[in-house]
Amino acid sequence: MSRGRAREHALIIGGTKGAGRVAARMLRAEGYAVSVIARQRPATPAQRTPGVRYWEADVADASAVRQVLKTILTKCGKVTSLLFFQRFRGDGDAWVGEFNTSLTATKRVIEILVEDFDLKDCAIVVVSSINAHFISAQLPLSYHLGKAGLNQIVRYYAVALGPRGIRVNSVSPGTFLKDESREFYLKKKSLLKLYEKMIPLGRMCTAEEVVQPVVFLCSRKASFVTGQDIIVDGGLTLQYQEVLARQLAEL
Repeated sequence: MSRGRAREHALIIGGTKGAGRVAARMLRAEGYAVSVIARQRPATPAQRTPGVRYWEADVADASAVRQVLKTILTKCGKVTSLLFFQRFRGDGDAWVGEFNTSLTATKRVIEILVEDFDLKDCAIVVVSSINAHFISAQLPLSYHLGKAGLNQIVRYYAVALGPRGIRVNSVSPGTFLKDESREFYLKKKSLLKLYEKMIPLGRMCTAEEVVQPVVFLCSRKASFVTGQDIIVDGGLTLQYQEVLARQLAEL
Protein backbone atom coordinates (compact mmCIF):
# COMPACT_ATOMS: atom_id res chain seq x y z
CA MET A 1 0.00 0.00 0.00
CA SER A 2 1.37 3.44 -0.85
CA ARG A 3 1.97 5.82 2.00
CA GLY A 4 1.34 9.08 0.13
CA ARG A 5 -2.00 10.79 -0.32
CA ALA A 6 -3.75 11.18 -3.64
CA ARG A 7 -3.97 14.94 -3.21
CA GLU A 8 -0.17 15.27 -2.94
CA HIS A 9 1.34 16.56 -6.17
CA ALA A 10 5.10 16.60 -6.71
CA LEU A 11 6.53 18.77 -9.47
CA ILE A 12 10.08 17.81 -10.48
CA ILE A 13 12.29 20.10 -12.53
CA GLY A 14 14.69 17.85 -14.40
CA GLY A 15 13.21 14.43 -13.71
CA THR A 16 14.10 12.41 -16.81
CA LYS A 17 17.66 11.35 -15.96
CA GLY A 18 19.79 10.31 -13.02
CA ALA A 19 18.50 10.99 -9.52
CA GLY A 20 15.61 13.05 -10.89
CA ARG A 21 14.19 10.03 -12.68
CA VAL A 22 14.63 7.94 -9.52
CA ALA A 23 12.78 10.62 -7.55
CA ALA A 24 9.86 10.47 -9.98
CA ARG A 25 9.67 6.71 -9.56
CA MET A 26 9.98 6.74 -5.76
CA LEU A 27 7.44 9.52 -5.24
CA ARG A 28 5.00 7.79 -7.58
CA ALA A 29 5.41 4.62 -5.51
CA GLU A 30 4.57 6.70 -2.41
CA GLY A 31 1.25 7.66 -3.97
CA TYR A 32 2.09 11.15 -5.22
CA ALA A 33 0.80 12.56 -8.46
CA VAL A 34 4.05 13.42 -10.25
CA SER A 35 4.68 16.00 -12.96
CA VAL A 36 8.09 16.43 -14.59
CA ILE A 37 9.35 19.45 -16.52
CA ALA A 38 12.33 18.79 -18.80
CA ARG A 39 13.74 20.13 -22.04
CA GLN A 40 12.67 16.90 -23.72
CA ARG A 41 10.26 14.15 -22.82
CA PRO A 42 11.78 10.66 -22.41
CA ALA A 43 12.48 9.27 -25.86
CA THR A 44 11.38 5.68 -25.20
CA PRO A 45 8.77 3.97 -22.99
CA ALA A 46 11.59 2.34 -21.03
CA GLN A 47 12.80 5.79 -19.96
CA ARG A 48 9.38 6.84 -18.67
CA THR A 49 7.95 6.14 -15.24
CA PRO A 50 4.40 4.77 -15.39
CA GLY A 51 1.86 7.26 -14.09
CA VAL A 52 4.21 10.26 -14.35
CA ARG A 53 3.19 13.17 -16.59
CA TYR A 54 5.95 14.83 -18.61
CA TRP A 55 6.01 18.40 -19.87
CA GLU A 56 8.51 20.04 -22.21
CA ALA A 57 10.01 23.44 -21.40
CA ASP A 58 13.45 24.99 -21.31
CA VAL A 59 13.85 26.31 -17.76
CA ALA A 60 15.95 29.16 -19.18
CA ASP A 61 12.91 30.41 -21.13
CA ALA A 62 10.77 32.49 -18.75
CA SER A 63 7.73 32.60 -21.03
CA ALA A 64 7.75 28.84 -21.65
CA VAL A 65 8.13 28.11 -17.93
CA ARG A 66 5.23 30.35 -16.97
CA GLN A 67 2.97 28.76 -19.59
CA VAL A 68 3.82 25.16 -18.69
CA LEU A 69 3.34 25.86 -14.97
CA LYS A 70 -0.11 27.28 -15.70
CA THR A 71 -1.00 24.19 -17.71
CA ILE A 72 0.26 21.80 -15.03
CA LEU A 73 -1.63 23.48 -12.21
CA THR A 74 -4.81 23.63 -14.29
CA LYS A 75 -4.70 19.94 -15.20
CA CYS A 76 -3.04 18.39 -12.15
CA GLY A 77 -3.91 20.65 -9.25
CA LYS A 78 -1.79 22.58 -6.77
CA VAL A 79 1.81 21.63 -6.11
CA THR A 80 2.58 20.29 -2.63
CA SER A 81 6.21 19.30 -3.28
CA LEU A 82 8.60 21.10 -5.62
CA LEU A 83 11.91 19.43 -6.45
CA PHE A 84 14.87 20.77 -8.42
CA PHE A 85 17.23 18.32 -10.12
CA GLN A 86 18.12 20.27 -13.26
CA ARG A 87 21.73 20.50 -14.45
CA PHE A 88 23.49 22.53 -17.11
CA ARG A 89 24.61 20.10 -19.81
CA GLY A 90 25.06 22.49 -22.73
CA ASP A 91 28.06 23.14 -24.93
CA GLY A 92 27.91 26.92 -24.62
CA ASP A 93 29.41 29.31 -22.09
CA ALA A 94 29.55 27.31 -18.84
CA TRP A 95 29.43 30.44 -16.70
CA VAL A 96 26.24 31.82 -18.25
CA GLY A 97 24.68 28.42 -18.76
CA GLU A 98 25.27 27.20 -15.22
CA PHE A 99 23.92 30.35 -13.62
CA ASN A 100 20.86 30.42 -15.89
CA THR A 101 20.09 26.74 -15.34
CA SER A 102 20.91 26.40 -11.66
CA LEU A 103 20.21 29.78 -10.10
CA THR A 104 17.95 31.85 -12.35
CA ALA A 105 15.70 28.92 -13.27
CA THR A 106 15.25 27.88 -9.64
CA LYS A 107 14.42 31.45 -8.59
CA ARG A 108 12.08 31.87 -11.56
CA VAL A 109 10.03 28.72 -10.92
CA ILE A 110 9.66 29.45 -7.21
CA GLU A 111 8.67 33.07 -7.71
CA ILE A 112 6.22 32.34 -10.54
CA LEU A 113 4.48 29.73 -8.38
CA VAL A 114 4.37 32.07 -5.38
CA GLU A 115 3.47 35.32 -7.14
CA ASP A 116 1.25 34.07 -9.97
CA PHE A 117 -0.28 30.94 -8.41
CA ASP A 118 -0.21 31.72 -4.67
CA LEU A 119 1.97 28.74 -3.68
CA LYS A 120 1.47 27.82 -0.01
CA ASP A 121 1.97 24.85 2.34
CA CYS A 122 4.57 23.26 0.12
CA ALA A 123 7.89 21.46 0.53
CA ILE A 124 10.69 22.65 -1.76
CA VAL A 125 13.81 20.48 -2.08
CA VAL A 126 16.85 21.52 -4.11
CA VAL A 127 19.42 18.88 -5.04
CA SER A 128 22.76 20.62 -4.79
CA SER A 129 26.21 19.00 -4.54
CA ILE A 130 29.07 18.41 -2.16
CA ASN A 131 30.88 20.87 -4.43
CA ALA A 132 28.89 23.66 -2.79
CA HIS A 133 31.24 23.07 0.16
CA PHE A 134 34.41 21.61 -1.38
CA ILE A 135 36.49 21.97 -4.54
CA SER A 136 36.79 19.36 -7.31
CA ALA A 137 39.61 20.38 -9.64
CA GLN A 138 38.03 18.70 -12.67
CA LEU A 139 34.90 20.86 -12.43
CA PRO A 140 34.70 24.54 -13.49
CA LEU A 141 34.32 27.49 -11.14
CA SER A 142 30.80 28.08 -12.44
CA TYR A 143 29.66 24.65 -11.22
CA HIS A 144 30.98 25.30 -7.70
CA LEU A 145 29.43 28.76 -7.52
CA GLY A 146 26.14 27.50 -8.95
CA LYS A 147 25.83 24.84 -6.25
CA ALA A 148 26.92 27.18 -3.46
CA GLY A 149 24.37 29.70 -4.73
CA LEU A 150 21.63 27.09 -4.62
CA ASN A 151 22.35 26.44 -0.95
CA GLN A 152 22.05 30.15 -0.22
CA ILE A 153 18.81 30.31 -2.23
CA VAL A 154 17.49 27.55 0.04
CA ARG A 155 18.33 29.49 3.19
CA TYR A 156 16.90 32.73 1.80
CA TYR A 157 13.58 31.25 0.74
CA ALA A 158 13.30 29.23 3.96
CA VAL A 159 13.10 32.57 5.77
CA ALA A 160 11.18 34.53 3.15
CA LEU A 161 8.54 31.87 2.44
CA GLY A 162 8.19 30.37 5.92
CA PRO A 163 5.12 32.51 6.72
CA ARG A 164 3.40 30.87 3.73
CA GLY A 165 3.93 27.42 5.22
CA ILE A 166 6.64 26.64 2.67
CA ARG A 167 9.62 24.60 3.83
CA VAL A 168 12.82 24.83 1.76
CA ASN A 169 15.76 22.42 2.11
CA SER A 170 18.59 20.98 0.07
CA VAL A 171 20.37 17.65 -0.34
CA SER A 172 24.05 17.66 -1.29
CA PRO A 173 25.33 14.31 -2.58
CA GLY A 174 28.89 13.30 -3.30
CA THR A 175 29.69 10.97 -6.20
CA PHE A 176 27.00 8.33 -6.57
CA LEU A 177 26.00 5.48 -8.86
CA LYS A 178 23.19 6.22 -11.29
CA ASP A 179 21.96 4.48 -14.42
CA GLU A 180 24.08 6.67 -16.68
CA SER A 181 27.36 6.04 -14.80
CA ARG A 182 26.90 2.65 -13.12
CA GLU A 183 28.57 0.63 -15.87
CA PHE A 184 31.60 2.95 -15.93
CA TYR A 185 32.30 2.51 -12.22
CA LEU A 186 31.57 -1.21 -12.17
CA LYS A 187 34.09 -1.74 -14.98
CA LYS A 188 36.75 0.37 -13.24
CA LYS A 189 37.43 -2.09 -10.44
CA SER A 190 40.44 -0.18 -9.09
CA LEU A 191 38.47 3.07 -8.94
CA LEU A 192 35.56 1.33 -7.25
CA LYS A 193 37.90 -0.13 -4.64
CA LEU A 194 39.40 3.33 -4.07
CA TYR A 195 35.96 4.75 -3.26
CA GLU A 196 35.27 1.81 -0.97
CA LYS A 197 38.50 2.57 0.90
CA MET A 198 37.86 6.32 1.11
CA ILE A 199 34.23 6.24 2.20
CA PRO A 200 33.70 5.29 5.88
CA LEU A 201 30.61 3.25 5.00
CA GLY A 202 32.80 1.20 2.65
CA ARG A 203 30.86 1.57 -0.60
CA MET A 204 29.58 4.04 -3.16
CA CYS A 205 26.22 5.74 -2.79
CA THR A 206 23.30 4.92 -5.11
CA ALA A 207 20.82 7.31 -6.70
CA GLU A 208 18.10 5.79 -4.53
CA GLU A 209 20.07 6.72 -1.40
CA VAL A 210 20.34 10.30 -2.62
CA VAL A 211 16.59 10.48 -3.23
CA GLN A 212 15.49 8.92 0.08
CA PRO A 213 16.32 12.11 2.06
CA VAL A 214 14.53 14.10 -0.65
CA VAL A 215 11.38 12.03 -0.16
CA PHE A 216 11.70 12.48 3.61
CA LEU A 217 11.98 16.27 3.25
CA CYS A 218 8.81 16.26 1.13
CA SER A 219 6.89 14.34 3.76
CA ARG A 220 5.07 15.41 6.89
CA LYS A 221 7.78 13.66 8.89
CA ALA A 222 9.92 16.73 8.08
CA SER A 223 7.16 19.21 8.93
CA PHE A 224 9.41 21.42 11.09
CA VAL A 225 12.62 21.13 9.06
CA THR A 226 13.54 24.10 6.88
CA GLY A 227 16.66 25.90 5.66
CA GLN A 228 18.82 22.79 6.06
CA ASP A 229 21.34 21.05 3.82
CA ILE A 230 21.69 17.28 4.16
CA ILE A 231 25.07 15.97 2.97
CA VAL A 232 24.84 12.47 1.51
CA ASP A 233 28.42 11.20 1.16
CA GLY A 234 28.76 8.20 3.45
CA GLY A 235 30.96 10.20 5.81
CA LEU A 236 33.69 10.89 3.24
CA THR A 237 34.07 14.59 4.02
CA LEU A 238 34.37 13.99 7.76
CA GLN A 239 37.93 12.80 7.35
CA TYR A 240 41.06 14.94 7.53
CA GLN A 241 42.60 14.88 4.06
CA GLU A 242 46.15 14.27 5.30
CA VAL A 243 45.18 11.19 7.29
CA LEU A 244 43.13 9.84 4.38
CA ALA A 245 46.07 10.40 2.00
CA ARG A 246 48.37 8.45 4.31
CA GLN A 247 45.92 5.57 4.48
CA LEU A 248 45.61 5.45 0.70
CA ALA A 249 49.38 5.63 0.27
CA GLU A 250 49.57 2.30 2.11
CA LEU A 251 47.50 0.52 -0.52
